[in-house]
Amino acid sequence: MKTVAQKIFWPRNKRLSRKTPNDAMEAHPSNIETAAQMDNIQHLPTPPSVARDSSHHLEAVMERAHHGGGWLLSGIICINILILGCALVSGSAFNSVAITAVHRQIFLIILLLLTMTWMLFYSAVTARKDQAILFKDSHAGPVWLRAGLLLFGLLSLIMDIFKIATYVGYLHCDSAVKVAFPVVQAVFLLVQTYFLWIHAKDCVQLQTNFTRCGLTLMLSTNLVVWMAAVTEESIHQTEIPELNVNISHKMYRAQFGNKKCKCSHSACDTFKEAFYYLYPFNIEYSLFASAMAYVMWKNVGRLVEDHSHHSVKFRPKDVCLGPLTGILLVVAGLVTFILYEVYILKEDEEYRNDGLLIHFIMNIVIVSMMSLSTVIGCIVYRLDHREHVSEKNPTRSLDVGLLVGASMGQFIISYFTIVAVVATGARGHLNALNLSWAVLTVLQLGLQNYFIIEGLHREPYHVMREAALHSNAHVLPEHTEMSVVMDSNKSTYFLTPSLDDKLSWKRRVLKEVCAFLLLANVILWIMPAFGARPQFDHPLEIHFYKFSMWAAIVNIGLPFGIFYRMHSVASLFEVYVIS
Repeated sequence: MKTVAQKIFWPRNKRLSRKTPNDAMEAHPSNIETAAQMDNIQHLPTPPSVARDSSHHLEAVMERAHHGGGWLLSGIICINILILGCALVSGSAFNSVAITAVHRQIFLIILLLLTMTWMLFYSAVTARKDQAILFKDSHAGPVWLRAGLLLFGLLSLIMDIFKIATYVGYLHCDSAVKVAFPVVQAVFLLVQTYFLWIHAKDCVQLQTNFTRCGLTLMLSTNLVVWMAAVTEESIHQTEIPELNVNISHKMYRAQFGNKKCKCSHSACDTFKEAFYYLYPFNIEYSLFASAMAYVMWKNVGRLVEDHSHHSVKFRPKDVCLGPLTGILLVVAGLVTFILYEVYILKEDEEYRNDGLLIHFIMNIVIVSMMSLSTVIGCIVYRLDHREHVSEKNPTRSLDVGLLVGASMGQFIISYFTIVAVVATGARGHLNALNLSWAVLTVLQLGLQNYFIIEGLHREPYHVMREAALHSNAHVLPEHTEMSVVMDSNKSTYFLTPSLDDKLSWKRRVLKEVCAFLLLANVILWIMPAFGARPQFDHPLEIHFYKFSMWAAIVNIGLPFGIFYRMHSVASLFEVYVIS
């Protein structure tokens, strides 16, 4: 049963905000509107049975009317934690600074414990209050995103177990904090994964200021954990080349303190090598959690119209050529990646050059095919007459922002490579291939960003079909590609088996392109995430920029480039579904 306050606000909000039948409404009432609404509430006779619920909703309205301080305070908390975390993570990477990995881990333990405390409070207290969560954002935390979070969380948990097994062997001569940190992080992974799985869609209406501060604490904690993991993984992957250049050894100290400290059991080296291979999954988990926390923060106090929920069946058999070509590309990429890793470890320079040659050619083939398929997809967009989505959506805005922002990392590396190769004359086949790869990567990134952003902002086909069915009901038996089942709360659309072959050619081409690009981005994520570093194996840029500067460029830009590929996979999957 709706409360009196809900009966008052609901029709008013729908009249004010509805632009199309499927638009979501976002409103933060102004102080004048809120005062008028509260005045209306006070002059209505309220039945005793709903008086308590009305007072709770009135409290929610008053909190939303004064939310400005909460936004500011939560932003200040986030910025301060991030800057302090960045300083500690950066400082602990250098010998000349009196900050060790232990200091960094103590800081992270404090952040993890505070964040867990808030998440438990939210689940046990805030979320259980009457009228606390009146709305859910249907776009936030889709199943595939939560499933990815669960998978990366499981692999991160295994990484922490390997870390515990490794650092236990050094307890007799090293700090116990190095064992305590993975233990606390393992518990944090379990609590946070459960929290985001259950509450990712919440639009909280009570205790909004405290909730905003808690969510920014959660966001900044995950970003600091991400920075620490990226730093450790980058230092592990970056080897000092044997070149006559001025190289600082400060960044490459032992990760286990004093080298005289020996492990007490024989499995240390095995566990150490194993957990470094799991770092990419932990890095992606932190970024997934950060993105979901940001969307929750944006949804605090947000009023979302509870319009019909649409579920579209994912049918992989709609496409064939794109997935098949993509799978072949992934297999070929894995084979060449293994050959590259084997050859690059050889002492013979000829083998190393062969490894670089294989790697450069494979990447040129991949980005060339991706660019061509993206151009085809963009042409189909020009022929497609679907309208652009007009609703304001925090999830979509975040997707686009992350896509463009993360691509900057790969853009930076590519442009620095182009400048270095052109300035030195691009002599030799390896330099020519390196230049071609950098130029084609810049082209591919620009085309793919346009394709994904355009796809995310187009109306889904099932929404356009619903509008057509409502306005032309008589065409349903003869021309529809979908069967429609409707009740008072939701609409479910699914392709009928007898009409699968009538999928329009534009939709089929878009799905083929999305499927191919998705798999191509997977292999472009795998190679750098699991150790491919041609930027250091090919000496041209090191000679041109000197090692210290080039290492900083790569170790800052490459993590963003790796995240860009994984985020592109998620975005392309969504474009595939709505196409």
